[in-house]
Amino acid sequence: MASSAAPASSKASSALQIRAAHGIALIQAAIERRLEAERDQLVLWVPVAMGAGAAAWFVLPDLRSWAAVLLLALAVASAALAAARGGRAAVLVAVLAVAVATGLALTWARAERVAAPVLTRPAIAWLSGRVEQVEPLPARRLTRVTLTVSEWDGKDPPPTRVRVNLEAPTVPDGLARGAVIRVRARLMPPAPPAVPGAYDFARVAWFSGLGATGRGFAPVTIITPAPTDAGDIRAALTRHIEARLAGSAGGIAAALATGDIGAIDEGDANAMRRAGLAHLLSVSGLHITAAVGLVMWLTLRLLALSPRLALTGRLPLVAAAAGAVAAIGYTWLTGSQVPTIRSCVAALMVLVALVLGREALTLRLVAAGALVVLLCWPESVVGPSFQLSFAAVTAIIAFHEHPWVRAWLGEHEESRWRGVLRGAASLLLTGLLVELTLMPIAVYHFHQAGLYGAIANIVAIPLTTFVVMPAEALALLLDLVGAGAPGWWVADRALAVLLWIARTVAAAPGAVTALPVMPQAAFAAMVAGGLWLAIWRTRWRYLGLVPVVIGAVWTIATPVPDLIVTGDGRHLALRGDDGGVAILRDRTGDYVRDLLAEAGGLDGVPELLSEAPGAWCNRDLCWMERHADGRVWRVLATRSLYLVPANALISLCRRADVVVSERRLPRACRGRWLTLDRATLARTGGVRVTFATGQVATVRAAGDRHPWVNAGRYQTRKEAEGSSMLARWLSMLPVAGSKVTRP
Repeated sequence: MASSAAPASSKASSALQIRAAHGIALIQAAIERRLEAERDQLVLWVPVAMGAGAAAWFVLPDLRSWAAVLLLALAVASAALAAARGGRAAVLVAVLAVAVATGLALTWARAERVAAPVLTRPAIAWLSGRVEQVEPLPARRLTRVTLTVSEWDGKDPPPTRVRVNLEAPTVPDGLARGAVIRVRARLMPPAPPAVPGAYDFARVAWFSGLGATGRGFAPVTIITPAPTDAGDIRAALTRHIEARLAGSAGGIAAALATGDIGAIDEGDANAMRRAGLAHLLSVSGLHITAAVGLVMWLTLRLLALSPRLALTGRLPLVAAAAGAVAAIGYTWLTGSQVPTIRSCVAALMVLVALVLGREALTLRLVAAGALVVLLCWPESVVGPSFQLSFAAVTAIIAFHEHPWVRAWLGEHEESRWRGVLRGAASLLLTGLLVELTLMPIAVYHFHQAGLYGAIANIVAIPLTTFVVMPAEALALLLDLVGAGAPGWWVADRALAVLLWIARTVAAAPGAVTALPVMPQAAFAAMVAGGLWLAIWRTRWRYLGLVPVVIGAVWTIATPVPDLIVTGDGRHLALRGDDGGVAILRDRTGDYVRDLLAEAGGLDGVPELLSEAPGAWCNRDLCWMERHADGRVWRVLATRSLYLVPANALISLCRRADVVVSERRLPRACRGRWLTLDRATLARTGGVRVTFATGQVATVRAAGDRHPWVNAGRYQTRKEAEGSSMLARWLSMLPVAGSKVTRP
């Protein structure tokens, strides 16, 4: 019996193996059919994979994890190629794995390559240096100056580059790029996020090479004047425009021409942000496109006056060349910032496609532009500028490439009025799509999203593109002969309308929705789902809706924080039982107040804790109670540096669940659940606490080895180069052909 059972078991096992192999073959065949149908779209995933690798470097904490992902990606690529038996799937997996490894390695290498000395602690020192950049901020009565430091009398090693703000009365005549100045300044290390999820200036400063920022004091001495042949055309043009148009109108006009937003009133700038029009203030694809289009149109019209030139058929080529010169010149004039360079590269690609007779606006063009940016500035993948611009363009192109949209919104043989209505519907739907696409990015980075931006942009974008910018360009041209007043009048009236739209929309009820917390994984799910929807063309594209919905529900279901504490322990915001947000100190600056309101999900001004129900405060202490998760949470916070009797303080600490202080507390003064004093906050940075879930989020994570987090160890450039983690990791790898000696 046993001998007969063995063959039967063997046959059953063989049958299962055959069925499994057949099932795998069917799945592989189905995948290959899908990929064959999408063969034109496969290349679009290369920049996506490279961006994912770059983002992984920022998300993962240390050298070990970076190296592990790098090696794993290369191993996956090798395994896919080794197991390939024809078809596209294995090759696609290998290419994408190599792209992930490339993105991570490029980001890692760039972070080490830009390493520069960073100030380790606040300092007041005399310094001398060459002026790299001068940014007037007339709305704030300041001038921002970036210096390359040559002399330094501070005790700590000097940073290579610093940025100081000078008050307007202290700015000497002749301060311009190329001058060498001497100034006494109070400098600070680049600031990390004050609370979890806030703007990380330390990271941005690291990739910009800034080692310190601060404020300069009078007198400012010019040691070596700026070269006489190095006139700052950008600064002169900004002053000229601001002299023609007063107030925020002049600031917006200057922003459109030179990228300088310093003259825009803070209230108007905030209104533009709330109305979803802030993109008009930063030179980007819209402005580059308008400049190129205007130059090409003028070139075609002027050259077409010559019948001989018109008959040659080369006018489009000449116009494209003129447009390319305009794009490059406009980029240079506006300061050659990374977003502007990115838009310029995209514009040049469009012009090349037009010259070659290819379709200009395609996802392949977007992918090529993203690839160029990632190769040159891989760190931009985690910045809102990169994400917002590429997400908007990708959504617009993918939307208008959809067969249903082309059939409905494409060109039709119809009356003029029906065509106008169809165009208006196209603008409205495109605006709504862009707002929905950008909403997750805005919530993740800025903790708020506008609701009426699509409607505001329907008027604001044509107004800016077809009225403001041409009028301003004409006025500047006519100013050469002193006849630019009519152009400036038109620009001023149009800008007044633009500001009215911004102020009206910003003041409308529900103009902005505040969502303080978006989990990183939820954001990643929504991005992945959106890319899946945009890139694929067959029906399986709609599977991308699943992660988008999951990310949205996850974000909405995430509870708002109850307690937010800044990294210095001086400020906190507590959510009351009524849902309002109250801040600790009565005299809190506008920046910190807005920061805490934003982090707490409040669209408005937070109330004072000393006036909030459930709180008792004196000059030195505040005691607060918050009902959450079926219990009462008691929070004790110090609000001054004056000494409190130790016995009384310790007694309060023992009754409190959470104790917060900017000072170092006695050992016996510990909260029953959490203590956040100076020593603890020095390790964690800012803290966000959710009582219902018991979650405590911190700015600094244990084991984080990103260079800007540990910037204090880069004391000199030589040490920075010698301590390169990438170089040390590579040095540990055996060289091909070498022998490894074992101890």
